[in-house]
Amino acid sequence: MQTTAHCVLFVDDDADVREAAQQTLELADIRVEVFADALSALARLRKGWSGVVVSDIRMPKMDGLEFLTEARKIDGEMPIVMITGHGDIATAVRAMHDGAFDFIEKPFDPDLFIDITKRAISHRKLVLENRTLKVELARHSKNVSGFIGQNPAMEKLRTLIGNVASTNAHVLINGETGSGKEVIARNLHEMSGRSGPFVAVNCGAMPEQLIESELFGHEAGAFTGADHKRIGKFEFADKGTMFLDEIESMPLALQIKLLRVLQERALERLGSNRVQPIDLRVVAATKIDLRDAASRGEFREDLYYRLNVVQLHIPPLRDRKDDIPLLFEHFARDAANRFDRPTKPITPAEQATFNAHDWPGNVRELRNAAERRVLGLDPLANGKDDSNSEIASLPQQVDAFEKGVICEALREHGGNVTATVMTLGLPRKTFYDKLTKYGITPADFRKPRSSTDAEPAR
Repeated sequence: MQTTAHCVLFVDDDADVREAAQQTLELADIRVEVFADALSALARLRKGWSGVVVSDIRMPKMDGLEFLTEARKIDGEMPIVMITGHGDIATAVRAMHDGAFDFIEKPFDPDLFIDITKRAISHRKLVLENRTLKVELARHSKNVSGFIGQNPAMEKLRTLIGNVASTNAHVLINGETGSGKEVIARNLHEMSGRSGPFVAVNCGAMPEQLIESELFGHEAGAFTGADHKRIGKFEFADKGTMFLDEIESMPLALQIKLLRVLQERALERLGSNRVQPIDLRVVAATKIDLRDAASRGEFREDLYYRLNVVQLHIPPLRDRKDDIPLLFEHFARDAANRFDRPTKPITPAEQATFNAHDWPGNVRELRNAAERRVLGLDPLANGKDDSNSEIASLPQQVDAFEKGVICEALREHGGNVTATVMTLGLPRKTFYDKLTKYGITPADFRKPRSSTDAEPAR
């Protein structure tokens, strides 16, 4: 068995040297890929790749020093070990000055070769761990209140946010009402490092006759009642983030003007002929499928594709009920502080009732439930008389409890079915029957792969 998942790219135009190096590394349980030229090896590299490179210096077409320069453009912290011939130490020193990790002379001792390679691998592992740690620290130190969850879908969403936050890419957030779209937008802004403000506008809450002036601003005398100049929301958000909630509600005529702002990075106030440049990142949110709306002519298709550089989907609360205890505890503590009331843990019966509830209002409804409980009211009464509130039946509570136990065991074992079955003490067939009954997919509980590259929306 190989002792490391890291790979070594070995580059040398001498077939005998390649074969000897491959045998040496494989005998040391180090995975290796060999290349006869630098250009082929360069095509294999990408930022964040977990391996290291060992390359000869003197090669045709592209020599080792050129290869070192190009490889460091892809990832400046990738360890590259250079191989040099006898008496060519000056070139090796130059390579070290240019960022090489180390060098080794031909013919090299196998033990020394393995030792240098393992040191390079250890260094690479440390660099990548530090990168991951920085993302995690940024996530927790700048995490906006309310973006909480350990569900695999939320972990994947959190990772994607960390990957795209520092870019200028426009983002489209899709999620049901109350799922936390503005919270995600604020996370993107807080982690972006942009110096301007976060400006939120609900397109569906603005009167159609006022929204253009609100967004673009106007000059004095632009229309009846415009007795002074007004800076619009877009201009106010310069160098910051503009959050357009319920973007599907924006009038089609105004969508054309928004598209122009995104394309030209400039705007004109109403009543003005002067073009005002702006540095703006737009995060739009919708509760509908904008592509379908565009196909029906209810939303501009060109604007959809302009906004949809990166798409983030927030799963509804009913699809991540394993996050309910964590979210409820957070909201209850917050409410207790505001109302100066004590808090108490959720009982198993309450947890079963919460799991049996569909939460049509998503996280917003859960927050309200937590506040009602802190105030001594029925959490799910929803403003109705307590005697008429819906209470889950005993079978519903039992099913909800059993589903929660299975989900927790799967999460603990990272989706590993064998380990989960052993922990629960269930026959495998019975376990699979329950997965089918509750609609549970073990793959959803596997930890997402860490990545520094964001996936574009498809």
